[in-house]
Amino acid sequence: METTTPARAADPPGTPAPPRLGHSPALSSGAGRAVARIAAFAVCQAAMIAGLGLLITGPARNLWPLSAEDALNEAFERVRNDALTTASAIASGAGDTHTVVGVTVLCCLALLLVPPLPRWRAALFLALAVWLQSLVFLLITEAVDRTRPDVERLDASPPTSSYTSGHTGAATALYAGLAVLVLSRVRGRWGRPVAVLLLLIPLLVGLARLYRGMHHPSDVVAGLLNGALSLFVVGRAVLADDAWAARPPADAVDIAVAAAESRPGPSREAAVVIVNPTVTDTATRDRLRLVLAQRGHTDVTFVETTERDTGGGQAADAVRGGAGLIVACGGDGTIRAVADALAGTGVTLAVVPCGTGNLLARNLGLPLDPADALAAALTGEPRALDLGTISGDGIARTHVTAMSGAGLDAAVMGSTSDRAKSALGWPAYVLAGLGELRGPRMRLAVTLDGGPALHRTARMVLIANIGTVQGGTALVPGARPDDGLLDLALFDPRGAGGWLRAAGVLLCGSRPTGTAPGGHGGPVEFFTFRRAELTFTRPQPREVDGDPVAPGRRITAEVRPGALTVLLPAGEKQMGSTVPLPVREK
Repeated sequence: METTTPARAADPPGTPAPPRLGHSPALSSGAGRAVARIAAFAVCQAAMIAGLGLLITGPARNLWPLSAEDALNEAFERVRNDALTTASAIASGAGDTHTVVGVTVLCCLALLLVPPLPRWRAALFLALAVWLQSLVFLLITEAVDRTRPDVERLDASPPTSSYTSGHTGAATALYAGLAVLVLSRVRGRWGRPVAVLLLLIPLLVGLARLYRGMHHPSDVVAGLLNGALSLFVVGRAVLADDAWAARPPADAVDIAVAAAESRPGPSREAAVVIVNPTVTDTATRDRLRLVLAQRGHTDVTFVETTERDTGGGQAADAVRGGAGLIVACGGDGTIRAVADALAGTGVTLAVVPCGTGNLLARNLGLPLDPADALAAALTGEPRALDLGTISGDGIARTHVTAMSGAGLDAAVMGSTSDRAKSALGWPAYVLAGLGELRGPRMRLAVTLDGGPALHRTARMVLIANIGTVQGGTALVPGARPDDGLLDLALFDPRGAGGWLRAAGVLLCGSRPTGTAPGGHGGPVEFFTFRRAELTFTRPQPREVDGDPVAPGRRITAEVRPGALTVLLPAGEKQMGSTVPLPVREK
């Protein structure tokens, strides 16, 4: 039996509170236990090395080989020459604090940003190993007070104890850690030679510290030990197949979903999840399935988009099949295709951002993590939002959820490769835009709501249902998807001064109104309308919600107020009007 009730009805009194949506004990990675074990082993590591230091400076200081350390330091002092001194300065610098920190940051960024990416475990392993070595070093220098060798020192003496060699320990954690990653991740003939060269660096650093009179030999050995133990402890926790912070079992999601489905509570309407497979991996789908199960959606079907059908056909089939909730997972293009099919049907849409731009999700206040976005939507309320319709020569009538445009904006969309978007995310658009800034200015006539034609020149034209883009920039200040209007922005900066004035308008969030026919509003003009007709003197590149379409000379845009029902977080009270959502009770 079907009834019309609020979809987000409260659970019956006394029902146990569910876990945070998208999370479950079955999905625990053991990270908390791993941190506790790392801390415990770090204490043991510090105690062992500190105890060794107290033995070296105490009862064993007159025993061989410790008794021969002074002679070895003096021997290094006697063989000094200009060439060796320069070489030792270079080697010692490889273990300097600034060098180690800088190389660590660069390597971690490379592991996270350079395809194939991201390598979270490798980056975490390297960063934690260097950090743990530094922490243990500081603890040891407080516990063991040892003076530096009684020879001429080539570097300024820091206020810390000579025991242990911090340069050597840091170099061991960093460069030996990189060697571990190379040996475990790189396949090919050059992997081993690179690893050997990396392993030589800590030894050269230790030798340089002895040559420069900064440490006793036992200080260098203790530094090597500190760095090596830090690598072992962190590697055991992060990299090993049976690591303390191990991955969840293969059937963990099934366990979590079954537990959620067994929880008492009302069943929700049937849901269809439309996913763009190029941007939605298996792990993301599993988390989405768990979120839906935790909110009572047990009848869930996952459907993939294709190159020929980017979401519209799947959404139309879901509506015909009686689905009460459609979840769209993808970028703005996927969301637009699904919204195009749902316009005017009253079927509720949940937006799950998985693409590069995710403009609609950003403007609706949704989290950018897919599972968090779905959880926020399912605990929110259905609201009616506007859509725009776009048509023109070469553009079949379709809906737009975020922005459509011509000129510079469309040229950037067309010139940004999928590989760049995958590797860099939305900054790829910025880099592509730098190459399009000198594109030709276009001439156009604009007719708004049947009024007189406005003749303009512009570098970029935007038809907007929302106003904010990446980085929180209000590209079209004041544009909202629930005001029953669309916004038109004309960008026509001239020279460096014009670009600066345009940037000032956007940074300040101000909105100068459009001028009268025949006038000109400067580098940026804004208008609101219900229907607009744009005619260009020659074909221009065009885009609809970030997807390039065929160049052409005409664009017609019209608003459809309240045409789309979207689930929004409960905190977004100002966005759209609340509408009832039909649900099926079982």
